[in-house]
Order: sequence, then structure tokens, then C-alpha cells
Amino acid sequence: MNIPLIIRQLGRQDYQDVWHQMQAFTDQRDENTADEIWLVQHNPVFTQGQAGKPEHLLQTSNIPVVQSDRGGQITYHGPGQQVMYVLIDIKRHKAEGRDLSVRHLVTALEQSVVKTLADYRVQAYPKADAPGVYVDCQGIEKKICSLGLRIRKGCSFHGLALNIKMDLQPFHYINPCGYAGLEMCQLADFIDPTDATCEKVAPKLVAHFSEILGYNMQQIFNN
Repeated sequence: MNIPLIIRQLGRQDYQDVWHQMQAFTDQRDENTADEIWLVQHNPVFTQGQAGKPEHLLQTSNIPVVQSDRGGQITYHGPGQQVMYVLIDIKRHKAEGRDLSVRHLVTALEQSVVKTLADYRVQAYPKADAPGVYVDCQGIEKKICSLGLRIRKGCSFHGLALNIKMDLQPFHYINPCGYAGLEMCQLADFIDPTDATCEKVAPKLVAHFSEILGYNMQQIFNN
């Protein structure tokens, strides 16, 4: 397959700005609009999913809390975490005979992370009952990647957040993804920290995702 895919590198931006841009892009796209991936690091923010319960925010801080329209519960975004947003016309894939459902898209996101971490010899795995990607850390299951999507007009936005090398302390202020006691980890816990950068990891992540879904990447950098 030779499906065009535009990759945009957005750098570091506030969550709400990029979120509203994703909404606008999805509302304005048509059947000829190419699918896109947006790569971004966010300034510190907690985001609540549509069904997010306030009790999962365990303590207040100077980090803002934003009520989002994605699926899932509360999570944290901050510098050193690679966020990959997938703006994909799912209904067009189906119309063109490709077997892409929301479940398939979630699986593709999870597997792109699993394959990326395998490039660094880090063994990771998804869980059927708890979307995301996990790592066994000396017998303790920890989460390294969270994901949440929104589908509008048959098109997806939002995506995944892979912890690379960041301050994990804010995760202690919440029940991550609604799970009390869930511990978070990051790539820098397992490899040479100098290799744990978003700049090095992002191309691998995008390449694996593109290969899984049969895309032809067309890279565009926006600062």
C-alpha cells in the first residue's frame, strides 16, 4: 500500500492550543485530506478524559487541569514525554477496503510503542483490559505509555504519550489513567539516559506506526 501520511513536528506547546487545532483540523478535513501525525511535547498539564472522575486527582498543585474530549481518565503530560497525535480518516480506510477499526488503530498505536521499545531492548506489552503499554520492572508492572482517542466524523484525533526522560513526580498526584497505585516508568530508566530523547525516539515510533498501517511518510517540520 502507498497511503500518504504527513508528519508534523510541533516542538513544545501548550496542550489546549494543540487540542483545539486538532478539533479544527478534524472538523475542516474532507475526503481528500491526507492523514497526519503530530509530534509534540507539552508544557506540564493534567488532562481529564471524557469520563474522568475528579477523585483520581489526589492533590492539587500549580499544574493546570484540563477537561479534554478524549477517552480515558486523568493523565499527565510534560516535557520529555513524546506525544504522538494521529489524525486519521478511519471511514476512508474502510471505504477503500482496508480493515481499520478503532480497535485496530489502538492496537497499531500500542504495537508501534512495543516495537520502538524493542529497538532499545526493552520488553514491553499491551493489556487487553487497560489500554497502553507496560513494562515488568523487577516483578512490578509499570506503565510507560498512555493512550486515548476521540472519533469525530469517522476520523480520529488525540493519540499516545510515551514517557522518555521526564519528571515523573506529577504522576504521584493522580491515579494514572484511573488506576490507584499504578506506577509509571520511562525509557531513561532502562537505557543510557543520553539516548533517551524525544528527538531520537520519535522517528522510530513514527516509522513503526507507518509500517503497521501501510503508510508512505511525507515529513514536514513545523516549528
